Formats: sequence, structure tokens, C-alpha cells
Amino acid sequence: MSITMDTTLASLVTNKRRVSALKSLGIVTVGDALTYYPFRVTEPVPLRAIREAAPGQQMAFAAVIRDMRVVPMNARRGYRLEATVDDADFARSRRVPGSTARLTFFSYRKSYVDWVSMRLRAGTSVVVSGMPSEYMGQLQFTHPEILTVAPGSAGTGAGLEGYARGAASGNGAFAGSADPYASAQSAYPPAAAAPSGAALKYDADTVQEALTRVCRPRPVYHASSRISSEHIHETILGLLWMMGARTSSTPDGKLAGAGSADIVAPTTDTIAVQNGEEKSGTTAESGAEALSQSIPDVLPESVRKAKNLMHRAEAFLAIHDPASTDRFKEAIETLRYEEAFVSQTSLLKARQHAHKSSAHPCPLNEALETARASVGEVAAEPSAQPGASERGAATNLPDLPNLRDRFIASLPFTLTAGQSQVVDDIAADLERDWPMQRLLQGEVGSGKTVVALAAMLQAFGAGYQAVLVAPTQVLAEQHYETISKMVSGLALAQPGARETDAAADVEGAMGASSASTVSSSKVSAEIPVTLLTGGMKLAARRKALAAAASGEPGIIVATHAAFSKTFQAPHLALVVIDEQHRFGVEQRESLNAKTDDGTTPHLLVMTATPIPRTAAMTWFGDLDISWLTELPGGRKPIRTVVVNEADAATMGRMFAHIRARVDAGERAYIVCPRIDADDEENEGGSGVSSAAGSARGRAAASGSSARTAAGGRATRAAADAIGIDDPYETFDENGETVARPPLHAVAEIADRLQKLPQFQGIRFATLTGRDKDDVKTQVMADFAGGETPILVSTTVIEVGVDVKQASCIVIFDADRYGLSQLHQLRGRVGRGGTNSWAFLISRAEPGSPAEQRLEVIHHSLDGAEIAQADLEFRGAGDVLGDAQSGGKSSLKLLRVVKDADMIADARTRAEQLLAADPELAGEVQLAGAVLDFTRGNETFLTSS
Repeated sequence: MSITMDTTLASLVTNKRRVSALKSLGIVTVGDALTYYPFRVTEPVPLRAIREAAPGQQMAFAAVIRDMRVVPMNARRGYRLEATVDDADFARSRRVPGSTARLTFFSYRKSYVDWVSMRLRAGTSVVVSGMPSEYMGQLQFTHPEILTVAPGSAGTGAGLEGYARGAASGNGAFAGSADPYASAQSAYPPAAAAPSGAALKYDADTVQEALTRVCRPRPVYHASSRISSEHIHETILGLLWMMGARTSSTPDGKLAGAGSADIVAPTTDTIAVQNGEEKSGTTAESGAEALSQSIPDVLPESVRKAKNLMHRAEAFLAIHDPASTDRFKEAIETLRYEEAFVSQTSLLKARQHAHKSSAHPCPLNEALETARASVGEVAAEPSAQPGASERGAATNLPDLPNLRDRFIASLPFTLTAGQSQVVDDIAADLERDWPMQRLLQGEVGSGKTVVALAAMLQAFGAGYQAVLVAPTQVLAEQHYETISKMVSGLALAQPGARETDAAADVEGAMGASSASTVSSSKVSAEIPVTLLTGGMKLAARRKALAAAASGEPGIIVATHAAFSKTFQAPHLALVVIDEQHRFGVEQRESLNAKTDDGTTPHLLVMTATPIPRTAAMTWFGDLDISWLTELPGGRKPIRTVVVNEADAATMGRMFAHIRARVDAGERAYIVCPRIDADDEENEGGSGVSSAAGSARGRAAASGSSARTAAGGRATRAAADAIGIDDPYETFDENGETVARPPLHAVAEIADRLQKLPQFQGIRFATLTGRDKDDVKTQVMADFAGGETPILVSTTVIEVGVDVKQASCIVIFDADRYGLSQLHQLRGRVGRGGTNSWAFLISRAEPGSPAEQRLEVIHHSLDGAEIAQADLEFRGAGDVLGDAQSGGKSSLKLLRVVKDADMIADARTRAEQLLAADPELAGEVQLAGAVLDFTRGNETFLTSS
């Protein structure tokens, strides 16, 4: 059977419960297993004789079972098994007197005790690894690791004395031929025969092999209650054996060699070993070659040699079966560089592809009348552009500047220097005949919407369509109302003649009223603005789709409905994606097919997610990047307070403060991560199925948009049940999840708060991702209007919601959110120029990492600084990847901040490679990896 990285575990692993447990960790294929990297490796266990033992210090030794007994524990139920071991021969090899020790096991299960009893019969040779203690004057090992050695083979191979010296020196070499341990079996009665019908299996063929296994560094994986780190390791080693590995990699760079330890063949109880693949059928040398064939190298040979890196197969082997901690680190660096090289190659190819595509140029000097006059011509011949004579006629019209400048002049405020620069940069991009690809990053309230509208008016003025895609219906309706007001009468009026009722901060909406309340008279006949959402009534939806399909120049504001097959915009020249992290690349690419002339629309993606400049340059290398760092005047700093939930007095004062602000006519948000207290999706462990730096399933929802991380897609119900971005799962030293209190729920908190004396007579409203779109719209309208001045919600309010009277936000379980997500939520208040407060309710332990994270956001309002801290706390694995698309991330080791130099080096070498071989025709494996990366990672950040 030929095994590749794409082979499913279900076809190889016979234990279906293990297959299911691995699937819950996102491990479905062989490739998933090999890239499920351990989060640490244990230090090598030193060899010591029993007389050399020091209580509390790990050690390993070889011995023979002298006697064994099982004692019922009547007072506490269960059983205690005690075995006495003698290390006389092993101690002699270390030139110290032999001694005895007690091995002790406790269990309530008789079946477990019987199993251990069968393994530890008198006369059995064993290798013991554990931490000694003293009990009643005798050295004792409680629940040590035991490897049994097959009888009659203890003396084969190299001697214990030589091994003891080699292991102590750390090089794993064996020396010597005489084995003083060979006579150990004669000192005690031979092991009793196994009970009838029982097939006793030994863990190792020789003492030497057993000592190697317990003394070598061992990887520790993030585990779960369903599968332990040991069983994960066992499965991965079995897969490596099936793919051809017979020995671990060695420091000389070979896959096999003297002194390397054999990988134990998997049993048919674990791996479905095929005929002809038994252990005796393959040599180490042919096995090494087979492993290299099963796991071909991705990096070009020239790059690998120049960087002195391992072969990919060798690196996997050194990570999952390391000969030393140094070897493990070297392998990690190899695969980390591979990730850097693949990702940068992918970015560079994406940029190459964009420059080869054609787009509609949108000259800035095209006046509106020219555009309107040429609509019929453009509709008849989509590829035609307005002629030179038309452009001349437009410029000769008196007192009629271009539409974009007219819009800017009509604003009731002056653009910041940053906004003016970005507007000019985008204008230059739109005038080219190949598509713009630009990322616009700006803090909440920095005026990105004004910049986007200026770009859309430039496209409209050139006679084309522009679409603005928002992640939620609430935000789309707010954008629609804002844009409709700002362009009303703009085409016919002189600069500054329109009503100046737009607020300085047009990041969100003018209030939260439904778009259905906007009368058609607000929309200029010359600049049609169309709203398209999934929640519209059928007649309105058909009308909006028909307007888009007509090809008539205009601005379309849409939600995910813009990605549907029914949406067609044949003269689409510009796509603006608001809060781009909520849309996958497949969705964004679907808009490219909306034109009927083969052109690619210009693309402007916007995000309020703060990204450190170096990280943005690294991971948005296929985009031009603009930053808006200045905030419009009038906004006051938000006061951030961290409150321990157990501090009842402070909680009471906080609620009294909120009541006072409500009585003053202001509003307050209360944010909870869950919808219902009994959501099964969020029970157990951390309450969230996500984990830092791994490919385990994670579901998080904000509004109607579900973000599903590597490891499997979540159902809509599961995604809507939780809005928290919890990248900080806590693990113990064995990689198992540490249980934490259940997350607070909207229904639970709303019920509790309404019963407090501080809120008597105050109406509450609730808002979650499960609510229907019309319900969301009405709830937000009532909240903005003051009918329900306190809103208890999930993170559905995280993006775009703009209620200027909101002055307080309370975030429960704040210690479980990503820092950047907290910063986004905090940005919902203080938008009207009033004093504002953010209260972060925490149950973090004093001095814990969670408390340290909250201190960062407590003391800083700088989004870039917070994002930098977020990157450092959580690592690149959770900040980068494909949470917005549901694919599987191949970025698991690369760290945006710490590996900046490595990424820069990889980019330089990737540029050189693509210059010589633009299509990667000579690097088939790299080309495949680049394609997988593009589909899986998409080079876009998640919302956190």
C-alpha cells in the first residue's frame, strides 16, 4: 500500500475511537498528523542505578522483577500493586553495588491491575523510568513508565556498560560487546508462562532498545480528554514506520546509521500493517529511501543546501522521534524556513498574477455627465472607454470639477493629511489598466469609509459600477444610509452646496435605523445607490439584482449576497471589502467573475484590525498597503478598567456608574461570549474548541459571519453560539487542556442584571447572531433611540455598529478574548465625543498570563502596540491562517515577530527563484505547496 501525505488515517489506523479522537484535534490525514507538532520535548532521562537515586529527580534503570503482589485497599476501595525490582547487573555495569526498590501502582479498576500483574511477573526483565521518592524507609517509584524486555534477548547487541557511558555523554553511541546483564535471567526464576489464551507482548526486544526509548527526548503534544500525548506520539511513529522509517535521524544528516534507535513496528492493533511491510522485510537503508520518496522535499535543493537545512522527511523524523533536543530544534528551524519560503513565494506569485490581469482604467478627469452620456455606449461595448473628444468636452464644462473632488469639497470637515494621501494613492491606482490590490488599515473611526467612497465615486465618474461589501446586514444598512446621504444631489450641486449633516466620523452609520426607512428622495437620480442583502424581501431583492445586472453605473452596497450566483455586475470596476477578514479568498475571487468582458475589478480591502507594520509588510506582500493613523478631532480617550468578577463591591459601583450614564441619556453595551448558558458547543475544557498554534477546530461568530478555523467546519448553529475569539487555551505540562469556568451567556447575564436594584425601571434588549436580520435592525434602532438604553449582546456588535450616545461597554470573560478583539469591542463607545468607559470583567488568576494580557489593553489605546503584544502572546499560528475560509492552515511554526529576518531572507531567495523560473516548472513540489498555501492560508489575517 502506497502511503502519501494525503492518505486518510481512517484507512490506516484500526482503532476507530482513536481515529475519532484525532479527528477532533483536526488530524484527518497523514499530513495532518506529521504537521501536528509537539509543543515541547522532554529532556533526556539520565541513567542511574538505584543506589544513585535522588528523590525528586527523574532517572532510568534496568532491573529484574523479584516479586509482585496485589493488595486490596478496603478502606478506600480499589487495589495497590507492589513489585520489587533488583538492579544488580545494571548497577554492576555502572560500578556501584546493586539494590532494590519498590514499584507501586494504584487503581480502582481490576482489569488494569490484572494487566499490570501479567506484565510484572517475577523474573521479567524491565526498564523503569520515573521519579523516586521514599516511603517507609524504602525507595519507591509511583506509577513509573515500564518497558518489558523479551526473555532470552537481554544480552544481544552492545553491552549495558558501553551504553551507560554513551547515554551519559549524550551522544547515544554504543560500545562494548560483553553484556554483564546477559546472566541476569539466571538469578531469578524464569517468568511464568502467560495465562492460557493470553498473548503476552513485550515492549522491547533488548534492554538496550528499551533504555534508548525511555532515555531519549520525547515530544509532548497538545492532547485532550479523549487521547493522550503518548497515544498521539505512538500513532505518528507508526505512520512514519509505515512510510519507510526504520531508525531515527542522526546528527550526521542521515536517516539511518550507527547508534540510531530503531523505530518500533506498529502492532496490527494500532496500524493496519499490510502484507510485505513487516519489520523484517525492510532494511534501514531502503526504509530511509522510502521515507524520502513518501515525503518529497518542498524546498529547492539549492536553497536547502545554501541554508544547511534538513530534508523534509528527515525533519519530520527528527521532530517526532528526536535523537536530542538540539536535533529537534534544528528540524523545527528547517520546517519553519520552509513555511516562510512557501508563503513568500505564494505572495510574490499572487502579485505577478495581478499585474498580468487587465482592469478598467478609471480616469479621474471624467466628469459625471460624460459618464452618463457614455453609459449606453459602454453597455453596448463593455470594453470601450469614453473617447478623447468626450473627455475634452467634460473638462471644458465650466465650474464642474471631477466628481471625487466635488465630494471631498462637500464634506463638513477637512480630510486629515493621511486621508488625503491615501485618496491620491488610490486615484493613481484606479487610473492604471491593471487591477489595484490595496489594503487600507486604520483604527476604528479613522475615516476609512470616506476614502472608500471617494474611490467608488471615481469609478462611477468613469462610467462603471462599484460594490462595497460589508460583513453584516446591520453594517450594510448603515453604509447604505450614510452613502445615500452623502451623495444626495452631489452630481448637480456645486462644491459645498449639499447639506452638511454628515458626522465627522463616517466609519459607521448615521444612527442605526433601518435602510428601509431611507426614502428614495435621499438618493440622487444621477448617482444611484443600491442596497442588496440576504434578508431583503423577494421583490426588493429582485429589483436590486436587476439594477446591478443592468450594468448602469452606480454604487452597490451588499452583504454576502454579492458572492451569490444570482448577483451579476457586468461593468464592475471596483470592489471594496469592509472588514476583509470576514470573507474568504474564494468569496472575494468570485467577484472577479461578475464582469462579462474578462477584466478583473480593482480591489480595496479595509480593516480596523490593528496589525503591526512589519507584520503587514510580511503577510500582505501581494498588496499595496496604506495606513490611516490619525483620528478625527473631538474623540476623547476611552478609560479602560479591569474588574475582578469576584470583587462584588467594585462590580456594584460599576453598575451604579452605568445607571448614572443611562440617566444622563447615554447608552451601554454588555458583551457576553455565549448566547445560551446550555450551549453544548461551549461546554467542557475552556468552553471553546480552539487552541493556540494548532489545527484544532475553532468556531467563532460575529453577527451573521461564522469564522471556522483549521480542523473542520462548524455548523451555523455552533458558530452562532459563541462569539469569543479564544486563542489562549491553557494546557498543563502534558499538553492536556486545563478546565476553566464556563463562559457567561447573553440570556443569563440579561436576566441577572435586570434583577439588580441599580437597573430598576431600565429596559434591556438582547442581540445575538441567531436573531433574524429584521430583528437585529429593530433592536439596534430601539437602542440608538433610547427605548432600550442597555444592550446585552454577543460580539455581533464588534464591527461597524455606530451609536454615538454609547458611552459604556462591559465585556464579560475579557480574559478569554484576543487583545485585538477587545480593542475592537472597546471602539464601539466614545464615538460621539463624550467621556467613555470600557470595563473588562475577568476571572483570571493573579499573576497569570491572562492577567498580564489584560494589563496591556488596560494601559494602551494604541492599536498597533496592542496588536504587537497580541502577536507575541499568541504566536503566529493563530494570527495568520484561514479562519475566515474554513480551510486548513499550513502555517504552524512561523512567528511573524520573531522570524522577521528569516521571512526577509526567504522573500529574497523566492524573488531570485521566480526571476529564473516564473512558473516554477522546475520545482514541482514547491509549486504544489504554493497552490495549497494559496487555497488554505489566503495571506489574510483573522479578525483578532
